[in-house]
Amino acid sequence: MAESCDLAVIVPTFNEEENIAAMIGAVDAVFRENGIRGEVLVVDDDSKDRTIPIVREIAARQENVRLIVRKEDHGLSQSVVEGFRSARSDILLVIDADFSHPPKLIPRFYEAIRGGADIAIGSRYMEGGDIEKWPLARRIVSLGATAFGRLLFPEVTDPVSGFFAVRREVVDGAPLAPRGYKILMEVLGRGRWDSFTEIPFVFRDREEGESKLRAGTVIDYLRQCAGIVRFSITHRAGPVSDEWTKVLRFGLVGLSGILVNMGLLYALTEIAGLYYLVSAVIAIELSIVSNFVFNDVWTFRSARDLRFERNLRRFWSFQTVSMAGLAVNMGVLYLLVDVAGVYYLAANLAGIFIAFAWNYTANRHYTWRGA
Repeated sequence: MAESCDLAVIVPTFNEEENIAAMIGAVDAVFRENGIRGEVLVVDDDSKDRTIPIVREIAARQENVRLIVRKEDHGLSQSVVEGFRSARSDILLVIDADFSHPPKLIPRFYEAIRGGADIAIGSRYMEGGDIEKWPLARRIVSLGATAFGRLLFPEVTDPVSGFFAVRREVVDGAPLAPRGYKILMEVLGRGRWDSFTEIPFVFRDREEGESKLRAGTVIDYLRQCAGIVRFSITHRAGPVSDEWTKVLRFGLVGLSGILVNMGLLYALTEIAGLYYLVSAVIAIELSIVSNFVFNDVWTFRSARDLRFERNLRRFWSFQTVSMAGLAVNMGVLYLLVDVAGVYYLAANLAGIFIAFAWNYTANRHYTWRGA
């Protein structure tokens, strides 16, 4: 059996001839500078450029560099799972080949796992994290994906990060169903973990090579999220199950609010004879009140807290979040249609989706914090 090591760095690749030699060199330098007995495991999706011969040449000189070439079932997530199976360490770290993830942070991930965390996540969205050189449309897509991921994992600021480390026990035997690019979501949704930590980093878009982001990536991500939700509900396993119950209730309350809004608008305009814009303002406000009461009593079960001050504070927080959600919806619609050139119906759907994610996440973290 091959000798184990302290840390296995898994680098999924496809047509990365411009970057892979430099990335292997950077990771190996981090190993040497920090006294880490590590291996670099390149898992390639049968690249058509010179990625494979470049890695083979390096592996022939360096014992701690290995290459796996996958001929079937291509995909970044599938490559990472193959790396999990083949790595020679109990601590596994995933990093992109294009230097969008800084190799110099590898020791912090390594020490976080050694210090007791089951998962260490590189976050672009916590204090100290950032994204550089991304076009507006891609930023919007990323924020939407992150917001939806936070519906499932509200304590994780960047659940779709591609830069993370795990303890082997988290993924060994876990029913991972890799798809697309968001493998961390699979690990969080189906892995066996209790604790996590986040490490801020600045994401820098690739300088060499071509981005792999495609339209199908969004569809794969939504299918992946649906699979995680289905797994958590049927197995009643992991943090997603309880959280998704709240998300579902929040969504049903939102639908009831639409009915309240429409019913009041009709009644106040057609029966009470009010001017329709006056009716609309009243209907919107009363639907917000209705949504607050149902969410307080049913979704987040805060009704037992009968102190007037706290109830009033929660209501004003919910009111503010709801108004901001409307602004988010309109802002996304404008940016996608007038700036990014997206078809208006698709843009509106994206706006509704992102606004819902905003409303739930903001209310979960502020209005009903700790519920």
